[in-house]
Amino acid sequence: MFQHGLGVCRLLAICGKLNRIMAKGSFTFVLHGHLPYVLRHGVWPHGEDWLYEAAAETYLPILEMIGHCVLHGVEPKFTIGLTPVLLEQLAHEHFKDGFEKYLLDRIARAEQDLKEFEDLQNGHMAYLAQQWAENFERLLNQFKALKRDIPAAYGSHARDGHIELLTSTATHAYLPLLFEDSSIRAQLRAGLASSHRILGYKPTGMWLPECAYRPGGAWNCPIGWAGKPNRIGIEHLIADETINHFFVENHLIEGSHSEQLYNDGQWWKVDWNEGKKYVNRGWHSVHEPHLVNSDGTGLGRVAVFGRDPRVCEQVWSGSIGYPADGVYMEFHKQWGEKRGLRYWKVTGKNVDLGEKHLYQPDETEHHLHQHAQHFAKMVHDRINEYHHKTGRHAHVVATFDAELFGHWWFEGPRFLRDVIMTLNADPDVELKCTDQMLEDNPPDKVVSMPEGSWGEEGDHRVWTNDKVNWMWDIEYRCEANFGKATTDLPWRTNPQIEDLLKKAGRELFLLQASDWQFIITRGQAIDYGIKRFMQHVSRFETLLALSEKLAEDTEYLGKLNEVEKFEVEDAGIHDIIFNEIELDWWKM
Repeated sequence: MFQHGLGVCRLLAICGKLNRIMAKGSFTFVLHGHLPYVLRHGVWPHGEDWLYEAAAETYLPILEMIGHCVLHGVEPKFTIGLTPVLLEQLAHEHFKDGFEKYLLDRIARAEQDLKEFEDLQNGHMAYLAQQWAENFERLLNQFKALKRDIPAAYGSHARDGHIELLTSTATHAYLPLLFEDSSIRAQLRAGLASSHRILGYKPTGMWLPECAYRPGGAWNCPIGWAGKPNRIGIEHLIADETINHFFVENHLIEGSHSEQLYNDGQWWKVDWNEGKKYVNRGWHSVHEPHLVNSDGTGLGRVAVFGRDPRVCEQVWSGSIGYPADGVYMEFHKQWGEKRGLRYWKVTGKNVDLGEKHLYQPDETEHHLHQHAQHFAKMVHDRINEYHHKTGRHAHVVATFDAELFGHWWFEGPRFLRDVIMTLNADPDVELKCTDQMLEDNPPDKVVSMPEGSWGEEGDHRVWTNDKVNWMWDIEYRCEANFGKATTDLPWRTNPQIEDLLKKAGRELFLLQASDWQFIITRGQAIDYGIKRFMQHVSRFETLLALSEKLAEDTEYLGKLNEVEKFEVEDAGIHDIIFNEIELDWWKM
């Protein structure tokens, strides 16, 4: 649907082959792909439909966009993080079967709309319905051509050097608020293991959930539990797992302290205010990666990239962002009830849904071209400004939620394609994944960063507040009880206890997902968030209690009461990912 604008792609690709030795800087789109675990936990309006929509509207279209670029001789060179919990779901047969049925349902819905519009003698809406049917048929054919394996397609592009893939924590746990460093380590190790196994590719970069970072040192628990005098900085936990870079919001880099500088072949300890004295060295700028260390030694093992806010607001901003242009498809208005298709355009700011005009596909191409050119020009200008000011290589990073492109902004994947093609032809700018950037331009500065996230007001308030702090009290008790069980119980010599603890560990991962606090705080699906959290808590507690009883009575599994039987069976039916957990992941 709406496949236009590829005529100039080959010309732009040829331009991009020009010698880039004199490029003044580089650029990376960094997309964050994530959804909580929803398989076998509802379908519509909350549940599996979230995953099917994301696959159809974002992850397949982005793969198609990558294919277009490569076909025309351009390596898109962007970075995308696919969280382990998302990968586990996309790789599961339950998703694959359900997604095929979903696409067939979408085709049938479009054909039903087509007949209805023809009966109403509404020719334009009938045309749009036909376009929807063809769109979903194309997606179904694409899915089958990929042998129904979306993660493998991304892994293949990463191995071929077209893109970079990031890993993340297993279930998108909000790391700064976890009580035990062992819990952070387990989330990291489980995430890396899943990413490597499913993608056939071992990422060296990580997307921290919500870009949330906590330095080392004393930690005050936000809900009144006793704090800890010496937490390990998240950067060290990451580096211990062979990760060499991550991403944060700009205010963390801009608010950092100078620690060390590489000069004359060695590292030198510097004053915290070094960056204020030598502003042209790139200190505290989002246009250069920095090494990070918060333990006072100054030695940095992992690099951090910061988001360029001026570039990103061109897409993110509700007031000036491109997706708000009146010609683009309106997300919130659908035809009919339950899973309706969209036939209207944004029309204008503050236009009531009832006043929206019908979508005109041919209108979008010119606007997409203009917006891509504007975005590319801004990247070009940011790079040249920084290079002119400092004489140094500038690297612009634009971070976004992946679902913005295709799901929320229908035309988004084509925008990505047009920006990539345009920047590829710019001799001042080189498209470069962040792992390649580190290899070509190693950081020469170490900083210590403050705590924060890319959430509201740059702190943790979305995930710790009066609406959700009761969840952290429960979560902390689960962490403590699991740590005690894995220390005290004889799981290394009793396979049944080991199996129960691994299943309890899976439930611990699932209840630690930051999504439950997010949707409750935002008021988006409060009942669903509470229900999901408490289901995983209940299963965790049952499985942990059974492991303790089994340690006392080796025949106990044959004596389960009805509640225990139900909980064990229910967990086995509904929680079907992360089947290769290792209890040693929780070891420090």
